[in-house]
Amino acid sequence: METSELLKKVRKIEIRSKGLTNQVFTGSYHSAFKGRGMSFSEVRNYTYGDDVRAIDWNVTARFDEPFVKVFEEERELTVMLLIDVSKSSYFGTKSQFKQEFMAEIAAVLAFSAIQNNDKVGVLFFSDQVEKYIPPKKGKKHVLLIIRELLNIEPVKSGTRIDIALEYFNNLVKRRSIAFLMSDFNSESYTDALRITSKRHDIIGLHIYDPMEKALPEIGLVQMEDLESGKRIWVDTNERATRRGFAEHFEKHRERHEKDFYRLKADFLSLDTSESYISALMQLFKKRGHRR
Repeated sequence: METSELLKKVRKIEIRSKGLTNQVFTGSYHSAFKGRGMSFSEVRNYTYGDDVRAIDWNVTARFDEPFVKVFEEERELTVMLLIDVSKSSYFGTKSQFKQEFMAEIAAVLAFSAIQNNDKVGVLFFSDQVEKYIPPKKGKKHVLLIIRELLNIEPVKSGTRIDIALEYFNNLVKRRSIAFLMSDFNSESYTDALRITSKRHDIIGLHIYDPMEKALPEIGLVQMEDLESGKRIWVDTNERATRRGFAEHFEKHRERHEKDFYRLKADFLSLDTSESYISALMQLFKKRGHRR
């Protein structure tokens, strides 16, 4: 992408996302995430009514009387964006590619975070980790993330969410809010997700193009899997073909949603042809009520 075109796209996303952040998302982000992290502070003697799960058994054994761990809210959080940059993310039949859609959502989340004095980092992945940008604060850092997302040229074409999560689990030790953005066209990743959900607060954002959900009736067309390169001819005029295509999409979506819900993690599907604003607001509101 030419530098001038890239800067124009970055500026467009900055203006729109900062406007949404200021007008809509900042308060909701704060209520949904702020102060959810807990850090160890000290131990004290156990008193009646304390949660037995907080007992520090090592100290208790040493002094032969019960002690509990005391935690305090972390004033500053780390937001990590795990973003799928595989070949399938460069698909789009409406106004934008899935990759551009993810860039705007990433910008909104990042600007919301820095307005709350939180750090933001990003991990780009395909079927390998393509790039990692450590968490930092500030507008310049957010703009760097947007530029990298719009201009990244992945080495690999496939999608391996398990590899991304394993890398993330090994690298980021401090508890963080992690947004996993992908079309979830990946091999199984449930084991890695289980570990991530224990260490971090992870949210799955399933990004899809409307044509991936429902085939239009446009006759015989050749379709290509962008990740494998495989091509097949499909007669979209056949009702059974269109119905099977839609059922396959829904089964795929439900399977990934259940993987997250089973671990009490949030999961949200977003259509690139529709506004993501109300869907994210509802998610933030629901999380705020759970606090």
